[in-house]
Amino acid sequence: MKYSLKTAPLDALTTDCLIATPAAARRIVTSQGQTDYWDAVSSDFADKPGRVLLVNLPKGRRSRVRRILLVGAGADELCPADFRKALLAVGTALKSAPVREALLAIDAFRVAGYDAYQKTRVALTLLSTQLYRFDAPKRDTAEDANGTRLTRVAIAAGARSRRQVGTAVRHAQALDAGLELTRNLGNRPPNVCNPSFLAREARKLARHDKVRCRVIDQRDLAEMGMGAFNAVAQGSDTPAKLIVLEYRGAPAKEAPVVLVGKGITFDSGGISLKPGAAMDEMKFDMCGAAAVLGTLAAALQARLPVNLVVLVAAAENMPSGRATRPGDVVESLSGQTVEILNTDAEGRLVLCDTLTFAERYKPATVIDVATLTGACVVALGAHASGLFANNDMLARDLLAAGEYVWDRAWQLPVWDDYQQALKSNFADMANVGGRDGGAIVAACFLSRFTKKFEWAHIDIAGTAWNSGAAKGATGRPVGLLFQYLLARTGKAA
Repeated sequence: MKYSLKTAPLDALTTDCLIATPAAARRIVTSQGQTDYWDAVSSDFADKPGRVLLVNLPKGRRSRVRRILLVGAGADELCPADFRKALLAVGTALKSAPVREALLAIDAFRVAGYDAYQKTRVALTLLSTQLYRFDAPKRDTAEDANGTRLTRVAIAAGARSRRQVGTAVRHAQALDAGLELTRNLGNRPPNVCNPSFLAREARKLARHDKVRCRVIDQRDLAEMGMGAFNAVAQGSDTPAKLIVLEYRGAPAKEAPVVLVGKGITFDSGGISLKPGAAMDEMKFDMCGAAAVLGTLAAALQARLPVNLVVLVAAAENMPSGRATRPGDVVESLSGQTVEILNTDAEGRLVLCDTLTFAERYKPATVIDVATLTGACVVALGAHASGLFANNDMLARDLLAAGEYVWDRAWQLPVWDDYQQALKSNFADMANVGGRDGGAIVAACFLSRFTKKFEWAHIDIAGTAWNSGAAKGATGRPVGLLFQYLLARTGKAA
């Protein structure tokens, strides 16, 4: 989607479709001499959040607006939840509307607690989500029966808000690029999107003049001592990759932020085979990797002044004669040994070696993103990602970023009390505990490999994709991570 800023008076702008509240819409139709027609067609419209009405306007000598998408907003200012409800309805309507470009009268919406910047950011992120389509493997085009598809959204802002709105449009455009990459990677079929495919996509990001890419192959991983990572990959015919991307947007002396993504491009469960129902959704087990690549893409487009290292632990988890067995003991890159009691708890194995690898960058902060545990879905459902951290300030910053852009997370503990669940008679630790507190125990496992740096873990098992009729990758938590980087670099409005 292409976003832009329009600063001329609203009644002087030309558009295929104006998105406006009833009050703003009436001013436009009055300026075009269409008041009687407007009153007739809009008289029954319920001015409530979530209600929309697409009205085609008659052509006339003064007509600049072809149609208006009327948006219910009520008489008073909207609460943030009702603003989201209104914009979600707008996105749904625009999906099937016969328009190629639209103009959003953002100043017409008053939202409690939101300035012009946040209002614009939230609106465009919602539209990005609603209007996204993935149809790359389809033979037919993605156009509607009317032969059109919305490709441009302009934001109309007055003199008072144009600076904030302009900044928000630029940031929203960068985020849209990151979200699109993340969703596209997540939605691709696993016979296409394997570790080698992720490596090729990473190399495309390295075309940027400030980015370097290195891909470490499975043989080298074994030689480096990444026994936990290699244990996951050894059952597949597709070799694993550790993908390393380094973006230098700040002075070299500045310690980098390291983002680590779980990239299991298909998770069969290995020898601990998953049930067959919904196993197709295990192609989404690489959405953590997709998210950190998408965050980098957004940071590049926004030209953020930050040093960023992105590490993608890419592998398939497959059953075969070479696959790891329950009861096997492996040595991690840190030197700690792990008894593998369940081969379906593989994400923490590729992550633990990658987190140890991150130490060499002397990072300011390390954040890993992973579709790690079904237990997190049980705990939080599909609304909030699980957040764990060994630093309270880092946790607060991430929570605040998610709340700001409505890509919310909820903090869970990483207390030592839970560590005893990982006790093993045959190794330094087991890779699973019992049923209780599964998401927390998994985070505790990872915490054993993060003693040397500030660290947070985001479990997106419940938020990375939707099931059912709306099945597909969501792009979360790219919005949260991008906002965190904006705030960290002082670029957030």
